Parts: sequence; C-alpha cells; structure tokens
Amino acid sequence: MDTNRKLIISIICTSFLTFQLLFQFVSYWFSAKVSSGFNSLSFEKKIEWNSRVVSTFHSLVVGVFGLYIFLFDEATKADPLWGDPSLVHMNLAISSGYLISDLLILILYWKVIGDRCFVVHHCSALFGCFIILRGGVLAYIGNLRLLAEFSSPFVNQRWFFEALKYPKFSKANIINGALMTVVFFIVRIASIPPFYGFMYSVYGTEPYIRLGFLAQSAWASTCVALDVMNVMWMIKISKGYIKVISLLRQEKAKSSLQNGKLD
Repeated sequence: MDTNRKLIISIICTSFLTFQLLFQFVSYWFSAKVSSGFNSLSFEKKIEWNSRVVSTFHSLVVGVFGLYIFLFDEATKADPLWGDPSLVHMNLAISSGYLISDLLILILYWKVIGDRCFVVHHCSALFGCFIILRGGVLAYIGNLRLLAEFSSPFVNQRWFFEALKYPKFSKANIINGALMTVVFFIVRIASIPPFYGFMYSVYGTEPYIRLGFLAQSAWASTCVALDVMNVMWMIKISKGYIKVISLLRQEKAKSSLQNGKLD
C-alpha cells in the first residue's frame, strides 16, 4: 500500500471517528449551551438534532475546503478529468468518513431518523468518492459536487426552528427559508445544465475514453441519482416556501382588514 493511499484511509478513519464523537458527545454539550430549548426536546428529537448538527459541521468543512479548491487549485482546474487530485482526495476522504458515520447512525436509529432517500443518497455519493479516490480521476467533478453541501446548513436550520417551535412567520424563519431556497437552487439545480453540458462536451474524447467503463458509468449513474433527488427536494422546498409566503400574505390581508374595520 503506497503512502498516499495510507494517508487517505487514515483521513477517512479519523473523519469517521470525529463525526461519531461529535454526534455521541460534543453536540449534546454544545447544543445545551447555545439553545435553552434543547434540553426540553424528546429523545427522538435530540437524536435528529445531533445528526443535523453533525451534518451542518460537515457541510461547512467540506464546502469551504471545496470552494477554496474550486477557486485556487489550478492543477485540478487545468484538467477536469485527469488533474492532480491531491487536495480533492483529502476533501473527499473527509466527506467519506462523514457518510459512513451518518449511515451507521441512520441504521442504529432507524426508527427515529431512518430515511431510504438518505441511504440512496449516501451510498451513491460513497460510490462516487470510491471511484475518484481509487483511480485518481474526475477530481474536479468530485469537488464540484461537494459544493452542493453549502445548502445543508439552511435546510438543517429550518428543522432546528421547527423543533424549537419558532413561529412560521417569524423573521428568522422567513429569512432562513428564502436563503435556503435560493442557495439550494444555485448549488444543486442551476448547476445541472452546465454540468451535463460539460459531460456531453468531453464524451468520446481521448481523456474521457481513458477513464474506462467503470469510471464513466459511475460518473453518469451517481450524478443522475443525486440530481434526481435534488430536483425532488427542490420541488418540495419551493412548495413549502411558497405556501408560507402565501399564508403570510393572507395574514397581512386579514390584519389590514381588521385594522380598517377598527378605524
């Protein structure tokens, strides 16, 4: 086993242990410190809360690291299919450790937070990570997919507000909902046309052929599976936000009408 592979395996294991530690211990302590409502939650709610705290931490780490690579790693940008994958491998190893950790948590607490969509999502992402880490190919593509994690903190924050029983029409909820919808669209939906446009542009080229059938099929299948779920989630998020805005307008209209009658 070469030194680079040992390093990647070490990062995956360290990442797995770190995220397990965050879920099992750190989140309980941290959440009780920053939120007075955490201790009053049920056991089931605390499990999902801790899972989402870990998810948010993971998203910020790999998202910021991925953005740095996207903006400044010239070696990766120079050759999207065969560029130097060193930094991307580190980021994917961190993400792989998280995905394995979260899968274990989903299985252990299936009755509380079990979700088939998340299992499919995590397994698809792990398969993609494996192909990239194993073959040293598609580093730019793998890093591009990690940028989608920037939407997760807003999705998780919406759940935190709901768990703490924040009013749906509260300013914090409305602002977070707007940011969640916009960021989710930008990083997970708006990127779809140019992404598949790039895939089409390299199809059949010599660098693409050199990838081999396994990497080619993994690239297509994992991205399609993830993007189908992204579109489904985008529709759900949009419907939810439109519903809240509609109800908010109705409430304002009723309030204006009542004030008019009083006058």
